[in-house]
Amino acid sequence: MSIKEKFFEHIEKGYTTKGDYITMGAGMLDGEAVTNAFIKIPLKTLNRHGLIAGATGTGKTKTLQVISENLSDKGIPVLLMDLKGDLSGIAQPSPGHPKIDERHEKIGLPFEPNGFPVEIMSLSEQNGVRLRATVSEFGPVLLSRILDLTVTQEGIVAVVFKYCDDNKLPLLDLKDFKKVLQYATGEGKKEFQSAYGRISTSSTGTILRKIIELEQQGAELFFGEKSFDVEDLVRIDENGRGYINIIRLTDIQDRPKLFSTFMLSLLAEIYATFPEQGDSDRPELILFIDEAHLIFKEASKALLEQIESIVKLIRSKGIGLYFVTQNPTDVPDDVLAQLGLKVQHALRAFTAKDRKAIKLTAENYPLSEFYDTKEVLTSLGIGEALISALDEKGRPTPLAATLLRAPMSRMDVLTDAELKEAIGKSKLIKKYNEDIDRESAYEILNEKIEKAQKEAEKEEEKRQKTSTSRRTSSRRSTRMNPVVKVLTSATFIRGVLGVLKKVIR
Repeated sequence: MSIKEKFFEHIEKGYTTKGDYITMGAGMLDGEAVTNAFIKIPLKTLNRHGLIAGATGTGKTKTLQVISENLSDKGIPVLLMDLKGDLSGIAQPSPGHPKIDERHEKIGLPFEPNGFPVEIMSLSEQNGVRLRATVSEFGPVLLSRILDLTVTQEGIVAVVFKYCDDNKLPLLDLKDFKKVLQYATGEGKKEFQSAYGRISTSSTGTILRKIIELEQQGAELFFGEKSFDVEDLVRIDENGRGYINIIRLTDIQDRPKLFSTFMLSLLAEIYATFPEQGDSDRPELILFIDEAHLIFKEASKALLEQIESIVKLIRSKGIGLYFVTQNPTDVPDDVLAQLGLKVQHALRAFTAKDRKAIKLTAENYPLSEFYDTKEVLTSLGIGEALISALDEKGRPTPLAATLLRAPMSRMDVLTDAELKEAIGKSKLIKKYNEDIDRESAYEILNEKIEKAQKEAEKEEEKRQKTSTSRRTSSRRSTRMNPVVKVLTSATFIRGVLGVLKKVIR
């Protein structure tokens, strides 16, 4: 048996699956694709999370596009975080190219251009379905994690939420939360102290400053109504294909706090909403988090722990998380340990630090008799990657250098007219793009303070009137006194003065 035949058998055995699957491409030996040696990923393992990594320009985004298309074709909805703005082309079919045909001939797969059902979404003022969440939905624990608060400050946040629950004050946006904090150490100080204990003004001041920092990154656009219903992420079109939901994030690349805030709230809401799936044959929803290092870049220890917990737990709901980043070291080790599918594009060794990172990356992959992993990592071309996945029994598949299939959709952005048309077709725009500012904690407390001030003013006016009345009565009673009348009469005064004059003389 030749080495090529042995390799083909190796791939066939390692990537055989009885259930449904997506095909990534064909295995490569000595830099050449082995036709029909398909790298197949079982659908039932895709909720085990994954990683797509590699240097800039090696094809990470196209890999993300390929997986999303194949999932949509299988009726599985997808959520994409589009930080670079280059994913909207999924809505239009590929124009095709001779090089694409050549690639697919090597792989042994036909190439069929196709566009896919998309929903354009936005966290900011960009066009698209607006994504929002209320402060109440965050809850005290998650909000404290986002703000990176101390234990004492977390206690104050918990008290604020308890006060609002007890008094039926809706916490919808950040101005609501700030107003309650100010009220707790201002006009409502006695009320809070009698019911919940003393609240430190220095602690509330720190919390307010951290909220303002979050607002400066644009969070006031995210917090509020109408809250996005995560059930709208799992829609299927009339042809049985899953919607590819694309969140446009091009204008928040430099605001990692807002990005991580949104991601955590979304994951927490999905976890709370979706039912347990158990050992299902297919995932419910797959999320791709592009530029994943932005989540971890400025994350506190408490925030990292929250992310790690969600990653561990959310797969039982049939949700798969896929982190897309330049280097696997951008993702914490505890998160990496939870990942089933790893697609590693080429890494570049320009410095000693780069070489060390490549060595560490190579050690995270299974040993292979066909590859020197460290060498392959630096010699992969564009659209080629090392793949390690899980089979249907949860066992790691053989390591395979892979010539990846090309996207069926356009590898470019939509034009302004095409984007406008795609947004115009949306059934969710009317549902979520109306600005709602109903009465909440901010308005209710302002009304309460205003009412209290008016009552205080009435009391003060009443007190002043009573005081004036007493003084008037006192003067009247003095004037009516016969002795006073005599003492103050002009005759008496003149008489007394006359006596005094006589005495003086």
